[in-house]
Amino acid sequence: VFTFNKVEIKVQPSFKVKNGDPMSIVCHADISKSTDFQLKHNFTIFKDGKVVFTTVSDKGDARYEISVARSSDTGVYECTVEAGGKTKSSNSLRVWVKGMTKPILTVEKKEVLEGEVVKLRCELPEEEPPLYFYFWKTKMNSTPKEKDVFEPYRNFSVVEFAVEEGDNILQFACFVKRYVQSEFESSEHSNKTLVTVREPFIKPTLSVKPSSNITEGDRIQFECSTVVARMRDIEIILQKNKTILSSVRDEKILKYSAVATLEDSGEYLCKVEQGKASKTTKLNVDVSELFPKPILSASMNKLDENKELTLSCSVSGFRKANFSILRKNSNGDIWLKNSRNLTMRVNVNDTGSYVCKAEVKGIVKESKPVRINVYAPVSKPTLSVVSGLPEVVLGKPLRLICRSTTGTPPITFTFYKGNEVKKTVINDTYATFLDENIRQNDKRGYKCDAKNNHSSGVKTSNILNITVIVPIRNASLGSVPYGVVEDGSETAFLCSVNEGSWPILFRIFRKTDHEVLLFEKSENADRVMWRKEAMNRQDTGTYYCMASNRANVDVKSHPITISVILASWQKGIIAAFVLIAIAGAVIFTLWWFLWKKKKAKGPSMEMSGSASATNMTSEKLARQHNDGDYYSGSGYIEDSENHMKSTDESKGPDLESAEVEYTEVEVSTLDPHREIDSVPIHFPAPVQKGTETVYSEIRKANN
Repeated sequence: VFTFNKVEIKVQPSFKVKNGDPMSIVCHADISKSTDFQLKHNFTIFKDGKVVFTTVSDKGDARYEISVARSSDTGVYECTVEAGGKTKSSNSLRVWVKGMTKPILTVEKKEVLEGEVVKLRCELPEEEPPLYFYFWKTKMNSTPKEKDVFEPYRNFSVVEFAVEEGDNILQFACFVKRYVQSEFESSEHSNKTLVTVREPFIKPTLSVKPSSNITEGDRIQFECSTVVARMRDIEIILQKNKTILSSVRDEKILKYSAVATLEDSGEYLCKVEQGKASKTTKLNVDVSELFPKPILSASMNKLDENKELTLSCSVSGFRKANFSILRKNSNGDIWLKNSRNLTMRVNVNDTGSYVCKAEVKGIVKESKPVRINVYAPVSKPTLSVVSGLPEVVLGKPLRLICRSTTGTPPITFTFYKGNEVKKTVINDTYATFLDENIRQNDKRGYKCDAKNNHSSGVKTSNILNITVIVPIRNASLGSVPYGVVEDGSETAFLCSVNEGSWPILFRIFRKTDHEVLLFEKSENADRVMWRKEAMNRQDTGTYYCMASNRANVDVKSHPITISVILASWQKGIIAAFVLIAIAGAVIFTLWWFLWKKKKAKGPSMEMSGSASATNMTSEKLARQHNDGDYYSGSGYIEDSENHMKSTDESKGPDLESAEVEYTEVEVSTLDPHREIDSVPIHFPAPVQKGTETVYSEIRKANN
């Protein structure tokens, strides 16, 4: 039996080691055993999570030897020990190797020409990326030029430096940095390497003949030359103000000549190029003026058409020159006359810029241009409304346009409202004016003036009167009769507005499931009436009217509702039919009630009684009638008596032999408010006096 007590890791001689010194990482396992027995230990050492060393030993220690420590050995170390199926790890240990190895600098060529490049390689064979490389190029008595390169995956870097004009002996060096422990660590500077620069050609020389006192008209000659090591791909260029005057290739000398002018004064540059090498030389040239520029003068700069114009050309202090007068044109100047003076009668097409030229000893100079404007008179302007019609809606702006069909621009337009100046505009052929202050009763007319630089003066338009259209306001709809109309009767609809310019278009609509246009009429009035002669049930619905005028705004009234009901005679017919039906129902009900009572007594009943009983019954009936009381069966009894009487008369002798019997019958009065077939029929209420006894004589018939 065994157990791990702990696993330790340490570095010798210290956790801070100088670059190049030896270093040892020691892993120690502290194990307790039940008995003394051999135990194999598997040691694994990690750096920054990666395995760097493994070994198997029967001892409790393992040593990872690094003979020469480098900055790449900086990191976090940890060891793990496995024995007999058990594993235990140590704490982590941070090791810092301070300093870096000296980089090695190599150069591709030790001798180069101007315009070529120097290729450098800086390397740290024993270091690991990522690394930052810094290169220096130093020229005699000048500030070093630096380039830096980041190499994330390799321990060397390559750069190129251009060899420029003036470089002779160059010195190169490099050093390296790396990011360690949250800060940069730098290496020593590499070995210094010298590179010799040779010139492919010498700096060019530039000369001019004559070298001094150059005057306009003189012929001047430039010469640019150099000495080259090899002639191939050599080029010489002559420039003035970045403009190339001449060039040659594969030649040692360039020549250029020209007649001197005042504009030839300035700085000239001779440049020699071969490959990437370039050298320049500059020279200043001063040319004296032979004669000044001519001056062109005009009798008038602004004049009416058909007037005379005189142009004169002169050179101050110099009369012997060849003069010519021209008119400027975009497609080329137009020659007019070879003379000092020019007189002509002008028209509008002669408007433009004129110049004169003077020539002495082959030198031609041009005057400054003179602008001549020829004016045609303006025509009488026309004033109109932009929208077309001479009207405006109240509250809306009015836009006017004043136009002259002829006249040389610029033309000055002036707008008036009444006699008040509202606006002045300078334009070519027309001008516009916007009046936003329109009033309903404003009677002032509009006019405009037009004038240009012609001597004819101002032209005035005709007066333009504007109609102000007042929009419709507050439409309303009424009807007579209002609300309820009898079927077949006439209805008058009145649509009116509170305000609005005539004519007004009135329209009346009925709205049911959809809107239906019923009436439409244009009137020079603020109201209109429409008569609907015969209304019917289909005319029931909602009505409204809409009014509009030239303001093009539809104003809608509040809706009114019309209900078409039955006429009085239709109601009377219906009522008559209803009453007839009720009366028939009442009669039928009474008949059915009495018939049912009769059926309940039986067809074979015999009644007998004395004559005195009959008289008593008659008297009682007579008394009840006189008192105003009656009962529902009285009519039936009277009819029965009449029927029996007639039967007796028809029977003749047979009735006399019939047996007569009398019986006592109890009769109740009928409820005066009894409903018959759901129709209430009211009867006068009889006065009840208790149970009444009626004696009826019933003759027993054979049937």
